[in-house]
Amino acid sequence: MTNAPLILNVDCDMYANNSQIVFHAICLLLGSKNEQEVAFVQAPQSFYDGIKDDPFGNQLVALLKFIWGKELQGYFYSGTGCFHRRKVLYGLCPDGCMETGGRNPNWIGGKLTDEGLLKSFGHSKEFTKTAERILTGLSGKADCPHDLSSSAEAANQVADCSYACGTSWGYKGIGWMYGSTVEDVLTGLSIHARGWRSAFCKPDPPAFLGCAPSDVPSTLIQQKRWATRLLETLFSKSNPFIATITANLQFRQCLAYIWILSWGLRSIPELCYAVLTAYCIITNSHFLPKKSYAIKDESTLLIPAALFVIYNLHSLLEHHKIGLSFRTWWNNQRMGRIISTTAWFFGVLNVIIKLLGLSETVFEVTQKNQPSTPGEDNKDADQFTFNESPILVPATTLLFVHLAAMVKALSDLNHGSHELRIGEVICNVWMLLCFSPFLKGLFRKGKYGILHPLFAHQQL
Repeated sequence: MTNAPLILNVDCDMYANNSQIVFHAICLLLGSKNEQEVAFVQAPQSFYDGIKDDPFGNQLVALLKFIWGKELQGYFYSGTGCFHRRKVLYGLCPDGCMETGGRNPNWIGGKLTDEGLLKSFGHSKEFTKTAERILTGLSGKADCPHDLSSSAEAANQVADCSYACGTSWGYKGIGWMYGSTVEDVLTGLSIHARGWRSAFCKPDPPAFLGCAPSDVPSTLIQQKRWATRLLETLFSKSNPFIATITANLQFRQCLAYIWILSWGLRSIPELCYAVLTAYCIITNSHFLPKKSYAIKDESTLLIPAALFVIYNLHSLLEHHKIGLSFRTWWNNQRMGRIISTTAWFFGVLNVIIKLLGLSETVFEVTQKNQPSTPGEDNKDADQFTFNESPILVPATTLLFVHLAAMVKALSDLNHGSHELRIGEVICNVWMLLCFSPFLKGLFRKGKYGILHPLFAHQQL
């Protein structure tokens, strides 16, 4: 509700945990070259109620450390814990012009005309006057006197839901971008495409703390929403490739955006490989080299085995390097398989349905429970809970398929089969370990069981 040159954006479930974060952010913003380099300062997401060893894989500690922390043109805007320059959100480029200033007839002599201000920022004269001062490098405080009643009237006018209609808000680089539930990544992409850079600020203690999803269904719903909105951006006219060709987005930054926007697409090969192992065992076929099963030559099996071991060992060392436990590493590996075959798969389906014009994307709110009070018995906080949501169906189906494949493999071994598929059996065991929480859910009751929510839903 102010016209200060800097804006702090945080989610409603977050609070400032480091009293010096404002000074850190201002140093990064004011220390850039003539304030024409850094557009926003992003702090990593941290959580005050994170469960030990991250059983649901939603704390993103290793991801932020080793992947997001690599500086290219700058860091992604994650929608919270971020300090913005107001003039950047008003559409200004590093050279001091508006995004379309070179071709805009309402941009004359390095500033917007009165008509251009009204078309871009709406019909509140008081607000457009302060916007003009921000864009020209002056204070956001207008030189005309205000009283409390006139300020409140102007605030009500600007806060009206219909105020942005017919203006440039949400488009042409002004404000947070419209047209997708991924307004954070889309807005950051728009800022980077104008040639701005961003900075990453990770003080100790953490700058902001928030609330993480406290169970598996909430985590999967959150991941599905992320996958859906990221893929929407990838298949829209705002995708990074177009920004690289037509704007000022650097190619390496474009690749970084492509990596994060294509998260959901990983679900297709993940599902195929998850089914492949069981399929080969059930149909007596192979996907690993057949020579690996010959007694005289087992060296060909070492190649895929070495790739498997090297990848997992490298991932484990990354977790160990930043002080995370072996159990945390395993939980992240396990949830990586579960999330990609459930939440991300449903995200892909949502985008396909939207692209075909059959339905629109619906924003789903992630349920976040309050943390347990001190002394409260919370020994089951790391246990998987289940409900009747269809998002759990793919993982449950994969579990049954792999159980059937394991029964088939044991039956072949018992009958003295001449061809033991040791590679496929090892992969089958690995998949069963990854989906072991669903296996345990078959034998548990209440909200910790898979079958109970289904029967309870049918009875209702």
